[in-house]
Amino acid sequence: MARRPFSLTAYLALARGSDRLTAEAAQWPARPTGAVLWLHSDTRTRLETLLTLIKRLRLQREDFSLLLTCDSIPAEGLSIEGHNVSSPPAETLSDVHRFLDHWRPNILVWAGNGLRPALIHEAAVSGAHLLLTDVADAPWRQPSKRFLPDASAGALSLFHTILAQDKKAAIRMRRLGVPDDRIEVASPLEPEVFPLSSHDGLHEELTAILAGRPVWLGAHIQRDEADAILRAHRRAARLAHRLLLVVVPADAEDEPFFAEQCQEIGLRLARWENGDMPDENTQVLFAGDDSELGLWYRLAPLCFLGGSLAGKTGGQSPMMAAALGSAILYGPNVGRHLESYSRLVAAGAARIVKDMESLSAAVSHLIAPDRAAAMAHAGWNVVSAGAETADLVLAQVSEWLDALEGAR
Repeated sequence: MARRPFSLTAYLALARGSDRLTAEAAQWPARPTGAVLWLHSDTRTRLETLLTLIKRLRLQREDFSLLLTCDSIPAEGLSIEGHNVSSPPAETLSDVHRFLDHWRPNILVWAGNGLRPALIHEAAVSGAHLLLTDVADAPWRQPSKRFLPDASAGALSLFHTILAQDKKAAIRMRRLGVPDDRIEVASPLEPEVFPLSSHDGLHEELTAILAGRPVWLGAHIQRDEADAILRAHRRAARLAHRLLLVVVPADAEDEPFFAEQCQEIGLRLARWENGDMPDENTQVLFAGDDSELGLWYRLAPLCFLGGSLAGKTGGQSPMMAAALGSAILYGPNVGRHLESYSRLVAAGAARIVKDMESLSAAVSHLIAPDRAAAMAHAGWNVVSAGAETADLVLAQVSEWLDALEGAR
C-alpha cells in the first residue's frame, strides 16, 4: 500500500475510543464460508439499489455471501428483502478491528459521499477489494467528531475503482489527488428494472379496440387520491373527448369505492375484471388489480404514479414506468424515491403536479403523442444509463470473485 497522507495518519491516530461492539459482537452469527461481499451505503435508498443489482449477480453465480451496512438506519438495524442490515462500526480502531476480524470481507462496494476513513483504511489493509460508486459532485462527509482531521483524500486513494456520477464529481476527486486511472465517469445507479410482462395478444387486441384513442394510466391509486384523479380526468376530457383513463388501484378491494366515485362524478366505467372491454362510451377502465400492469404501461403513453398526491407512503419507484415507455406525472410525496424522480425531472421525463387542477392541465398538455413520446424517450435514456453503470459494478465484482476463486 502506498504511503498514507498525513491527514489520514493523524485521523487514525485519533480514532481510538470505547469498544462499543463488545456486547453486539457476541450476537453476531458465524462468518459464512467462502467469499463475503460487503455492501455499504450512506442511505437506505442506495443500499436497496445495490441489492437489486445483486439479484442479477445471483442469477449468474452463488459463490458469495452478503454483508450489509448502512449509515442511516435505526440503531436496532432492519431487514431489506430478507437481508439483515446493521450500522457500520464506530470510527474507533477497536470497533473497526472487531468488525473486520469477525466478518473478513473480501470485496467492499461503497456507495455515496459518506466516508469512514478508519473503516475504509483497515478494510484496505486487510486485503479487501474496494469499489466506490455513485459519487456525486458534493462535499465528502465523515463521522462528525470535530477533533478529527479531514481524511477524505486519504480514504479515497484507497479505493481500487471509483465511479463518479459526472465529470464535475471526477474533477473534485482529482483535485484531492485521487489517481486518474482509478476514476471512471458513469451515470448514477438506478435500481435494476426487470420489465413487467405483457400478453402480446391482449396488447394487439386493445390497440385495435382503442383505435388511436388518447390513454393515460393511474398506477396504484389510493382511495384518498381517487377524487382528484377522476375529476382531473373529467376536466381533461373536455378538451380530448375520447380520452380514456385506466385505473390500477393500490388495493384491489377498493373497486366498489372507485365505482361509486365514478358514478358520483358522472364518468362511465368499465370493469376489466368482469371481462368488460372499453368501447367508445367508456371513460374509465378499472383494472381491478396490478396483474396486467405491464400491459397498461405499454398501452398508456402517459401515467400518473399513485401514492404521491396524498398519503404518507413516500411514493413508488418511477423506473418501471420509465423503462416501459411511459411519460410520468407524480405528486409531491415521493420522499422514498426522490433521487430517481429528480433525475427523471432533470432529463425532461417526469413532471410534478400538486392537485387536481395541475394534474388536469398536465394531462391535457402531455397527452399529445409527440410530447409524451419525447418524455418517454428521455426516461428510457435515464434507465439505460443507470443500467450501464450497474453493468460496470457487476463486471468488476465478478472479476474480483473470479480472482478469489482462482486463488483458493
